[in-house]
Amino acid sequence: MKQIIWAVCVLLGFSTVQGQYYLRGEVRDDRGQWLQGVKIQLKSRGSFPYYSGSTGTFGISTSSINDSIRLSLAGYETIHMAIDTRKFLSITMKMLPATANLYSRKPVSITTNLKGNRGNFFSILGESYSNLVENGFIAAAQYPETGFSLNINKASYSNIRRFLNHEMTVPIDAVRIEEMLNYFDLSKIQGTKKDSGYFSFRSQLSTCPWEEQNQLLFLNITAPKLVLDSIPSSNLVFLIDISGSMDKPNRLPLLQSAFGLLTDNLREKDTITIVTYGGGVGVALAPTGGAHKKRIREAIDSLVASGDTPGEGAIRIAYELAKKSFIKNGNNRVILATDGDFNIGQTSELELEAMISGYRQSGIYLTCLGVGMGNYKDSKLEGLAKKGNGNFAYIDNLQEAQKVLVKEFTQTLYSVANNAFIKVSFQPNSISEYRLIGFDNKSYSTNDSTGELEGGEIGSGHSLMAIFEIVPASDKLNEKKWIANASLQCRIPGKDSILQQSFPIIGQAERIEAIDSTYRFAASVAMFGSILKHSRFTRNHSPEDVWSLARTAADPQDPQQAEFLSLVEKAIRIYHPGKERKNKKLGD
Repeated sequence: MKQIIWAVCVLLGFSTVQGQYYLRGEVRDDRGQWLQGVKIQLKSRGSFPYYSGSTGTFGISTSSINDSIRLSLAGYETIHMAIDTRKFLSITMKMLPATANLYSRKPVSITTNLKGNRGNFFSILGESYSNLVENGFIAAAQYPETGFSLNINKASYSNIRRFLNHEMTVPIDAVRIEEMLNYFDLSKIQGTKKDSGYFSFRSQLSTCPWEEQNQLLFLNITAPKLVLDSIPSSNLVFLIDISGSMDKPNRLPLLQSAFGLLTDNLREKDTITIVTYGGGVGVALAPTGGAHKKRIREAIDSLVASGDTPGEGAIRIAYELAKKSFIKNGNNRVILATDGDFNIGQTSELELEAMISGYRQSGIYLTCLGVGMGNYKDSKLEGLAKKGNGNFAYIDNLQEAQKVLVKEFTQTLYSVANNAFIKVSFQPNSISEYRLIGFDNKSYSTNDSTGELEGGEIGSGHSLMAIFEIVPASDKLNEKKWIANASLQCRIPGKDSILQQSFPIIGQAERIEAIDSTYRFAASVAMFGSILKHSRFTRNHSPEDVWSLARTAADPQDPQQAEFLSLVEKAIRIYHPGKERKNKKLGD
């Protein structure tokens, strides 16, 4: 037996003397949560690193009674301390101020000092969606200032399309109206943009199609567009779920086709790494230059789905590899592609979001691509994208992959603004009440009254549309007057300073039939989302009303807008089966 023990010790690289003592301990953060992946080094063992496990615990063989230990983890203060290796260590690592701020669960829209109610995560057919609290009307005299996060997330629309194409009703919390608006290119508006700096801005005031006493205020914000040839080198880590749940045509095979399309856009100066997880975590492709497209495609095509889903551990490894290939002043990004069904390691929304927040200060962005149905975890991927300073899309077919990763390549993968949000200050003498449409908060964040917003990432050239439903202070806003002021704040990648821009909002209400068709189309998208959510604000309206409005605005030459009309028609059949539609089809 002694000979066996000696042989094992030799194989492990230390003698029987080194194994005389066994240091054990645990690591938590200053909130009392276990910390996994903490790098641990003992002076007696040189530079060789050890890491804490999934429950924050560790065990290290050593030959010394008295030693010194060093613990380090991104986003936390490094610890150096003398130890007695015979004693169990219970260590607390303190968050750096920036990390502590990121771990707070801030809302995506907020009205100062206004509080809401709590709720739970919503699940249907094995899928999970975060419970959302719809924004209600706010008295401008009491709460004149409101704000919301800017981002390019578009997952909700393609996910809604998936339900309707399968002749299914849409889960209420799967509907995020701001993501439905984000899905479309709403920059083709007639008239003059207000270019007062980095972002350009337009506004429009019209009548409201679902409440004749109210009006709609449209805010259209457009980010600067980068030219692909002038964009710095990219360091991309494809993090691909190849677990058993991905073994279906609309999952791993779809992702393989999607990443193949992305590969076609790579430049020689770009670097690609492929990490996979399924039954374990592996590196399918070491860092490889974009010129070696054949090698990259072969690695992608060789993937086979099997095993469990250690997503949490895979994310950590992907970030570490991204750090090793980090390009200063470049585009460093992890692209996570999965159905979100993590079942090994930290698996809850709260745990995963807390973990990803620690990497946000690294300068590495996160893009989440969701796929699949039946066990799709929308709530996890949406939370990861927001906490990871990134964006989120749902890919339900190859055409969507083409849109996200080819047509909108720079918008999806190249950020022009971080931690971006906008605040709007209304003039109570013009506006009696207002309601932000979409940008609904998760239930757990509505009690946050700190006035701090969860800023988002804006991609190259993205045009964002936000809509307020307002109650005028007088019967009509029939003359041009200053009704509000918008203030945008963000950080520019590669710069330490904060960018701020202000836009005065001058309003004069027009009939919605007379405004630019792009605004009218946006109103129909918002109305559709509201009806799918069973909102109390559109309870007297139906998908037929959406179709009547959208058909006057949709551009039949725009594939996405034409498809929207067909989805509304499907919703009419699903939600009102057997009911004869009075409207004629587009073109009849």
